[in-house]
Amino acid sequence: MTSFAIHTLDPAEIAALLHGSHNDPFRVLGPHRAGEDLVIRVFRPEAKAVEIVAAKDPSRMFAAERLHIEGLYQATIPNETRAFSYYVRVTGFDGSEQTLRDPYSYGPIMGQLDLYLFAEGKDKRLYDKFGAHLREIGGERGVYFAVWAPNAERVSVVGDFNGWDGRVHPMRKLVGNGVWEIFVPGVGEGAHYKFEIKTRTGALLLKSDPFGFFSQHGVQTSSMVYDLQRYQWRDDEWMKARREKEWQRSAMSIYEVHLGSWRRRAEEGNRSLSYLEFAETLLPYVLEMGFTHIELMPIAEHPFEGSWGYQVTNYYAPTSRFGTPDELRHFIEACHRGGVGVIMDWVPAHFPKDAHGLAEFDGTDLYEHADPRQGEHQDWGTLIFNFGRNEVRNFLTANALFWLDQYHIDGLRVDAVASMLYLDYSRKPGQWIPNRYGGNHNLEAIEFLKETNELCYGSFPGAITIAEESTAYTGVSKPVYLGGLGFGFKWNMGWMHDFLHYMALDPIYRRYHQNSVTFSIMYAFQEHFILVLSHDEVVYGKRSLINKMPGDEWQKFANLRMFFAWMYGHPGKKLVFMGGEFGQLHEWNHDSSLDWELLDSPRHDGLRRLVQHLNHTYRNERALWDRDDSYEGFEWIDFHDADNCVVAFLRRSQAGEVIVFVVNATPIVRYNYRLGVPQAGYYREIINTDGETYGGSNVGNLGGLEAQEVEWQSHGHSIVANLPPLAVVAFKWENPAPPPSFNREQETRSGQEK
Repeated sequence: MTSFAIHTLDPAEIAALLHGSHNDPFRVLGPHRAGEDLVIRVFRPEAKAVEIVAAKDPSRMFAAERLHIEGLYQATIPNETRAFSYYVRVTGFDGSEQTLRDPYSYGPIMGQLDLYLFAEGKDKRLYDKFGAHLREIGGERGVYFAVWAPNAERVSVVGDFNGWDGRVHPMRKLVGNGVWEIFVPGVGEGAHYKFEIKTRTGALLLKSDPFGFFSQHGVQTSSMVYDLQRYQWRDDEWMKARREKEWQRSAMSIYEVHLGSWRRRAEEGNRSLSYLEFAETLLPYVLEMGFTHIELMPIAEHPFEGSWGYQVTNYYAPTSRFGTPDELRHFIEACHRGGVGVIMDWVPAHFPKDAHGLAEFDGTDLYEHADPRQGEHQDWGTLIFNFGRNEVRNFLTANALFWLDQYHIDGLRVDAVASMLYLDYSRKPGQWIPNRYGGNHNLEAIEFLKETNELCYGSFPGAITIAEESTAYTGVSKPVYLGGLGFGFKWNMGWMHDFLHYMALDPIYRRYHQNSVTFSIMYAFQEHFILVLSHDEVVYGKRSLINKMPGDEWQKFANLRMFFAWMYGHPGKKLVFMGGEFGQLHEWNHDSSLDWELLDSPRHDGLRRLVQHLNHTYRNERALWDRDDSYEGFEWIDFHDADNCVVAFLRRSQAGEVIVFVVNATPIVRYNYRLGVPQAGYYREIINTDGETYGGSNVGNLGGLEAQEVEWQSHGHSIVANLPPLAVVAFKWENPAPPPSFNREQETRSGQEK
């Protein structure tokens, strides 16, 4: 070691650098003034020799002196300033050579405005600044890394480009914000990396990038550098039309899908399909079935299959199980070009404790609350975000915008909203901390939800947010400026609970539970609801939909057909979990494909064709959706006939179109059943779940009925209908003259003989 080096560099700093504990590596490494000269220090533990090469004149080379055996080098450049541009030539012990730009030759990169907005929690495009970004700085291409770890003693980026050695690329801390950054020239797309964090207690943590755009999954959990700017979208027509869409007064029929188990390749080791294969299989199926949207269970990266995606470790990375980010974009684009919207489940309520994830990210409770009474979901074994911290809130709000922006997602279904609203959610007395007013509302989480909804709707008109919320909290789907949470829709969990309870009853007992299927109308227009038959109802011993139904096999299918049609007639948008539409027999198993071979059975395929018919009828009939949020769109005809388990109601569009629904929830045919109708005319039968084509007994009304001028049930006209067993029939009012008459006695007699 030269005397010059001894006097210009504190040995304690050398020791700190070499032991990976220096919190300001730019003070040691890179170019530094030394009188009239410039000294450049480089740490390359794999180097046998290091030279500094002038960028403007490669013939000017300066040999670096080894300051320490572990790989710290220093070169003196006479009569140069900090503006000197140079390369580092490294000769390895194996004789290999590489010439690269020095990461420590660059000054601070992240701007003060960016840091200020982050500290305030107001940066809408936070994902443009944090994470790993392919950039060109000073004429050199490389990757800019930035991460938030305010309580760390030292942060390094490690990866396959530096031998995973945390001493090679320690990062610069931007004082005051806890942001660490570095630009590493020469690193390209596909590089694997993590952040090595040294805590104030001396522990070393190896963390995935919270803002990483692509990640490994499973045992291997590295983040991967990925270029999100390359993809060229071709869905302009959809995106333009979406901006003008008023979804609350449009048809929405959603197919909920778990990509890992929708369909698998048994002949190829039971592997899941890829994003590209979904565009060729799932999308055509959804189009054929007539659904308007696909809802994807969480597709952000998650390590544990059994969490179904709801325990996210990488919020900005689509799971690599099914392909690359651009391949997911291809699938979404294909959906849009086919006229299908894509909704994704989003999980801002909690995150898992996996060591490579967000938990104790910098050695402290950074993203989560420190007190387990606020920071841990005991039921799920997960941690709760600290919504009162600006940077944490910004991490999540920007993430919501990220999916809408970078992936053209059409909607976010927000998971576990109820757990966010209440501090005492699933907690006993003494296990929670009241808010500042002594109440049980999580005020910070509520403000976060309001802010997120305002940002989503303000930044991306036509996109929607949906709350999975199971309590009586008021105003979930009311705009924030009117005192609500600002969601576009709320899952109607009450409807699902009541109707599934009713449907599970033996028909002989249903007369005593008529209130279960009428009560939902009491609150149906207080929120913008989505009626859901979700994945949660077909797991954990709850049985599949078809096996929730009572009776023998014929009755089970008849009951489920009736239930589906009743759902499509009831006010509210629709959601069906995959497999329910064709009567999946087994409970859903995330490790197995749906039982598609069941479609070889006429009853299963008949059920599927009924759901297909319901979807197409629903989309084509405005009366079924354009007044979903108004009493003006619904009217009871009769709900008093509990003894016969008959319910009748009508749906009305803004244009005055009328559809009459009649439910017979018993296996007994009700012949010549008189029903009041609002006006004269012909009532064409547009739905009959007992149709032979669906597997039913084919009792019906020969295509329709002409209203009689007989007052009934507070209406001036009425129809006399045959009500099939365990079935729904629906009639659309048509004003033109009725079709040729038919013999009512002959139809009745044929039904009795059958």
